[in-house]
Amino acid sequence: MAADRPGEGSTQFAQSVVALGGGHGLYATLSALSRLIDDLTLDELTAVVTVADNGGSSGRLRGEFGVLPPGDLRMALAALCGDDEWGRTWADVLQHRFAGAGEMNGHVVGNLLIVSLWERLGDHVEALDWVGRLLGARGRVLPMATTPMDITARVRDVGAAPDAPTRTVRGQVEVATVDGEIVSVALDPPEPEACPEAVHAILAADWVVLGPGSWFTSVITHLMVPGLRQALEKTDARLVVVLNLEPQAGETGGFAAEDHLAALLEHAPDLAIHAVVAHGAGVGGPDDVAALERAAAGAGARLVLADVAAPDGGARHDPALLADVLGELFAT
Repeated sequence: MAADRPGEGSTQFAQSVVALGGGHGLYATLSALSRLIDDLTLDELTAVVTVADNGGSSGRLRGEFGVLPPGDLRMALAALCGDDEWGRTWADVLQHRFAGAGEMNGHVVGNLLIVSLWERLGDHVEALDWVGRLLGARGRVLPMATTPMDITARVRDVGAAPDAPTRTVRGQVEVATVDGEIVSVALDPPEPEACPEAVHAILAADWVVLGPGSWFTSVITHLMVPGLRQALEKTDARLVVVLNLEPQAGETGGFAAEDHLAALLEHAPDLAIHAVVAHGAGVGGPDDVAALERAAAGAGARLVLADVAAPDGGARHDPALLADVLGELFAT
């Protein structure tokens, strides 16, 4: 666990935080947590990233070279770039997507850089650490597992009876955009080996943040890697679940806020949750809030309702507002 900061009073503690997720949801979390690194609330930040993407540039590189899909790892690294000229420049370069009509169309610079280092060094974690040092990243980025995998889902038609037949959908892109209600998800291979450094980070952390993001394909996937799930159940770290601002068409269409929590616990019923963070205006009316409070209490967690949405009205978390909420939690 964390120790006193050198030269400070005994009431000041270092904080080690691990954030799990993928894509734009993890990007939002890391952007918020990076602010807490800057103001010395946090001393150590690690991102553990889902690696099941099969679309776009990542899917093409995965198919051609047999590597992990680099896209979500790249986004996490970009989120950890500093808010100075060096950091902003490298974040832009890392996220640059080629246009044109040739074979490079759609590829992203950061994806190519990561795959190049994987081929050069032969080690996923070492290569990501090298990219992080190049960028001056304010944290470490790790894959949740070191072997490529696919997501499958059992899906039934919207409005069908609970005992209605289901069909199987395969692939992260296909699951995320499926027309139907997701009943459950699985990984193929079914029990991938967790990244050892990710397991160690979770066990050594003070806090773990899970979500927001595509609930089944970016968040729950971490709980389906046995080594990660066991680490999350064993760690002394306090777990914070950050809910999405609204249901996501394809994955969680028609879900109430408490349904997201129920889906999480269905895949990891022994998970000990310390707090659930939700956007107050996105939960609904008093009855909806009461239902979410009951669900959080049933999981042993406190519910934190706060304004964490981006002011432009988009379904995105605002990094500054989310940082304020998480900072207050970490101080308790």
